[in-house]
Amino acid sequence: MRWGTAAMVAAAAVGAGTAAVLLLGRKASDGVVRPGRAEPGAVADLRVHDLAPGGVVITRSTATARPGRYALEWPDGGHAVVGEVLGTGPQTVTRRLEQVNGGSLQIGDKVELTPRVHTGDPRSALGLAFTDTVATGDLGDLPAWYVDGKRGTWVILVHGPGADRSQALPVLPVLHRLQLPTLTVTYRGDRGAPPSPDRLGHFGETEWQDVDAAIRLALDSGAGRVILYGWSVGATMVLQAAARTAWPEAVAGLVLDSPVLDWSQTVRRERAKAGVPAALAELGALAAEGRSKVDLAGFARLAAGTDLHVPTLLLHSPADSIAPWDAAARLADLRGDLVSLHPVPHAEHAALWNADPDGYAETLRRWLTPLL
Repeated sequence: MRWGTAAMVAAAAVGAGTAAVLLLGRKASDGVVRPGRAEPGAVADLRVHDLAPGGVVITRSTATARPGRYALEWPDGGHAVVGEVLGTGPQTVTRRLEQVNGGSLQIGDKVELTPRVHTGDPRSALGLAFTDTVATGDLGDLPAWYVDGKRGTWVILVHGPGADRSQALPVLPVLHRLQLPTLTVTYRGDRGAPPSPDRLGHFGETEWQDVDAAIRLALDSGAGRVILYGWSVGATMVLQAAARTAWPEAVAGLVLDSPVLDWSQTVRRERAKAGVPAALAELGALAAEGRSKVDLAGFARLAAGTDLHVPTLLLHSPADSIAPWDAAARLADLRGDLVSLHPVPHAEHAALWNADPDGYAETLRRWLTPLL
C-alpha cells in the first residue's frame, strides 16, 4: 500500500474502528522495528548523467552535493568510490571518481549513493590481517572480526541499524596504527547471528546483552580494559552496556557516533524521511513503542548521562536528519565533566567519517591517545 493511499485509508479508519487504526500504525512501525531496514545515509534513484576522466556526473541533491567520500552502488555488485565535488549544475553534481571496485559504470545507470566506501572484511578492504571469532550470547553465537594489536585495551565496535560490520571498516586503520586490538561485533538480528525471539529490534534494550557478551569475550581473551564504540542505535547499545555490564570497571571509555538519544523524535524523523505522513508517523511511533517494548525512562537516563562514568567522545552532526543534534548538545552540557562533543558539519546520520575522513580520524586519534 502506498503511503498516499494509506493516509486516505487512515481518515476512513476513524469511522471504521480501532482495529483499522492499529493495523495502519503497525504497518508504519515496520520500518523501524524490523532488522534489515535501509541504511540511513543511503539515497536511491540517482542517475549517472555523464562520465569523464576522473569524474562522474550524477543527479544533484542535498546528499550528492555533500563534501567527503561516498560510494555509488548499482545492481549486480557494482561499487565505486566518489570523492570531492568538482562542480555543480542546476540538476547535476560532478564528483571525483576515485575507483570502481566492481561492475562497469555506464551513462544512464541508476545508482544509489551510500556511506559504504569500504566493503568486505578487514583483509579484503584494508589489507589488515584478522581472525573470525565468536562471542557467545544468551541466544547463541555472535560472529566477530578480531584484528590484533599490542596494547591491553581493546576497542569493541558496534554497527547501527541498516548497516553491518563494514560500517566499522573506515576507523580500523587509525585504531590499528595506535596498536589497539579491535573486536568488530554482530548482535541479534544480524546476518549470521541468531534472531531476536520476536524477530524485532528493541533499540538496544535487549541487544546490549550481546555487547556485554563481546566484553566478556575480550576480557576472557586477555584484554585488561575495553573502549566501546558504536554508531546510531549501536551507540545507544554501547551506552546501555556501559551502564549495565557486569564488568563496569573494565570499561575505559566510549565513542558515540550519531547516538540515538531522543527516541521519540528519532522514530518520527525516520518515518517522515521514509515518506510516511505525519499522522501515520505518530501512529507508527506509538506502535513501535508498544511492539519493541522500548524503555523510554531508560532512554531519558541515557540522554541525561545519569549513569555515565567514563570519558566519552560524542561525534554528531548539526545536520543529522535522524537523531536530533539538540539531544547530543544537551548530553555534552549536562556531563561536561566526561563528554567531549565534536561536531561534524554537513554530515548525515552515522556518515560523519564520510564527510571529513581525515578530520574524523585525527579527532579520534587525539581523544584516544590519553587513554592508552
